[in-house]
Amino acid sequence: MLRESLEERVKKGNRMKTEEKKEHIQKIGCGRENCRFLAEGKICISEVRMFRELPLELQKELAGKSVHSTFQAGSYIAAEDDEINSVIIIRSGKVKISRTDAMGEEHILDVLHDGQSVWHGIFLKEHRYNYDVICMSEVAVCEIPRETIMNVLTRHPQISLSLIEILAQDIMDAEEKVMLLSIREPKQRVATFLLRRERRCLGPEIHLKLDDIASSVNLRAETVSRNIAQLEKDGVIQRTGRGRLKVMNHEKLRHMTELN
Repeated sequence: MLRESLEERVKKGNRMKTEEKKEHIQKIGCGRENCRFLAEGKICISEVRMFRELPLELQKELAGKSVHSTFQAGSYIAAEDDEINSVIIIRSGKVKISRTDAMGEEHILDVLHDGQSVWHGIFLKEHRYNYDVICMSEVAVCEIPRETIMNVLTRHPQISLSLIEILAQDIMDAEEKVMLLSIREPKQRVATFLLRRERRCLGPEIHLKLDDIASSVNLRAETVSRNIAQLEKDGVIQRTGRGRLKVMNHEKLRHMTELN
């Protein structure tokens, strides 16, 4: 019998983790009473670009058909090749969007946090994930079924204009990612990543482990560690704890990203 390839083993592992995820959802149930958005008098979908312009009544309709779940750090919310059956809204916590190549090496495409969502590909005919959605901390999510969203779009086609704007912005973000990875000088690449990452953070600090930064910029962890140490020595950033960085000199960091 032919030996199973590494790529096949990775995919099989992802499928097993997805089954664990399905069982997990069944155990958790809704949990709306613990929703911090409701505690603040908000609806979680009002924080999502895709839904924030909707009338309040439509937001309530979508929220009323949502399912709330909680996942532990390291859990798979979705795995590559799973069918996309819902929009996943992150109520709290942090997830990474990543792909694993045939050699088993992980490449982080994005890191998402409170109020952000995972939905790309949901409107395609073959709507399947081409990436993994993995929890980097304990994560609470709200899932809105695909059928519910399609029904709302059918009744309110004007929403499609907002989706076009969002997709246009996402294309620009993807182009920035390509530009980032095209930077040859490691220090400049790390500096560019940190500057862009800080703009998207909820607080004044960047909360990412060294390995996660390395996977995001496609560099070895040792290379990233060496350049972060140099940036700290230059007074540009400060390590405030394990997996925590703070930009101390934005002007100097920005200048580093503009070097040719």
